[in-house]
Amino acid sequence: MIDLHVHSTFSDGSNTPRELAEKAKQAGLTAIALTDHDNTDGVDIFIDACNEFGLTGVSGVEISVDVPKGTMHILGYLFDQNDVPLQSALKLIRGGRSDRNRKILDRLNEIGLDLTWDEVADLAGGDVVGRPHFAMAMVARNYVSSKNVAFDLYLGKGKQAYVDRFRLSPQDGIKVIANAGGVAVLAHPFTLELDKKAMRDCIRDLKEVGLKGIEVYYSEHSNGQVKEYMKLAREFGLIVTGGSDFHGKLNPAVHLGRGFGSLYVPDELMDDLRAACIKT
Repeated sequence: MIDLHVHSTFSDGSNTPRELAEKAKQAGLTAIALTDHDNTDGVDIFIDACNEFGLTGVSGVEISVDVPKGTMHILGYLFDQNDVPLQSALKLIRGGRSDRNRKILDRLNEIGLDLTWDEVADLAGGDVVGRPHFAMAMVARNYVSSKNVAFDLYLGKGKQAYVDRFRLSPQDGIKVIANAGGVAVLAHPFTLELDKKAMRDCIRDLKEVGLKGIEVYYSEHSNGQVKEYMKLAREFGLIVTGGSDFHGKLNPAVHLGRGFGSLYVPDELMDDLRAACIKT
């Protein structure tokens, strides 16, 4: 069993890279990928820790790209994390997130939710601040009952405190991963909010610019969605990947390797990922 989608304290997870490797060993995983948002700073620490615990550690990243509707994330695997164009692109994206964070705080204050930057940043443990940390601060202040409610009322796309930020185009997100020697995979396709025809067209277009795989197995995918995405992967000759999207305390219902309890990502998908990297 493997997990190719997890987050650490270097983005919006609550566990350090080493803690993730230790948890993966305890969970019986054989391979795990660190896919922090727009950030690879934890990868070297993570790979060393995986080696220590006898696991296959995979360099990864999750890049948010710009789409007119829904949300699209591109996962990158097995790239050279020292690739200069890749790191330049990630730095640009992170700069856009920092600008957005300040604007989100201003909007929340304007609508009467009295949060400070320090209390939000403290919840990030000194690492990258994202919308989940604003949600946690709102829960701590009893402004909302849960993180999901914070997104539904304030932080989600189109809501009162939502602020857009700089993102790469899907094409550029895929190309920057491929040019760094990595494998680009479409994460959790359901967040695109597309019907079946539009989804098929989207996958076709992304493959033309270098997409290599689809995240078929995912904590929130229904059995029907797994079948749909598996069919698309086979139709377009794309590899299949999967992961829990584990964030630790930020979403305690999702467990490493198991998602909500029934997730199972088979070991052989790791071989397919390696093969795709060789072909890239």
